[in-house]
Amino acid sequence: MSLGIQDIIHSLEFFSNLNEDEMKQLISISSLKSYGSECLLHYEKSQSTKLLFLVSGLAKAYKIDKHDNEIFLYYIYKNNIISEISSLQNKHLTTYSSITFVEDSQVLSVDYAEFKEKFLDNGVLCLELASEVIKQSKLLQDLINREFIFDSVSKVAMMLSSDLDMFNKLKRYDVSLMLHIQPSTLSRVLSRLKRNTLIDIDHGKVIIRDKKGLEKIYEGLEYE
Repeated sequence: MSLGIQDIIHSLEFFSNLNEDEMKQLISISSLKSYGSECLLHYEKSQSTKLLFLVSGLAKAYKIDKHDNEIFLYYIYKNNIISEISSLQNKHLTTYSSITFVEDSQVLSVDYAEFKEKFLDNGVLCLELASEVIKQSKLLQDLINREFIFDSVSKVAMMLSSDLDMFNKLKRYDVSLMLHIQPSTLSRVLSRLKRNTLIDIDHGKVIIRDKKGLEKIYEGLEYE
């Protein structure tokens, strides 16, 4: 049995502090849409009049370089905002990355101009939105570390520590593409981490034995 829009909004942590009247206002400017796996939501540098939340499923953000290669940025999980917030002054949102769904997904769409007028301009949900902006900023900081600072060992250690489920879900080849390292390098790193008793591998699935040890690998490099 599928949930109605009111139940879905109630299930999203972002809206958990709204009162009954505010919830009714939100429902009046919201809609739900389903997307299939591999469906494109939008390209980068496009403008949107909707504030989007991932209700269920999984999406990924990425960019395309000048050689038409896909550069993975980060995954977006359910109960998280999809839209990228860079300014609270405009009545539209600019997308800085392309978004594609990795699994069948459902998205809550909220009219952003109405949302801004009815909620943000009245001081409602501002703290929640600020928290989302901070989370997005952290994702971009992790991206910078991954692409420009970390070596292969640090890249793998960070992904294992922060996103073990996704690491085990993906094929090793896909993980190596995402981290921009060779598959053979990934295998060597995993073997090294296992020898150092930081992880174990059971039927191809990684099990973390020393999470703090993994964190030390990439946290130490951040300050070198």
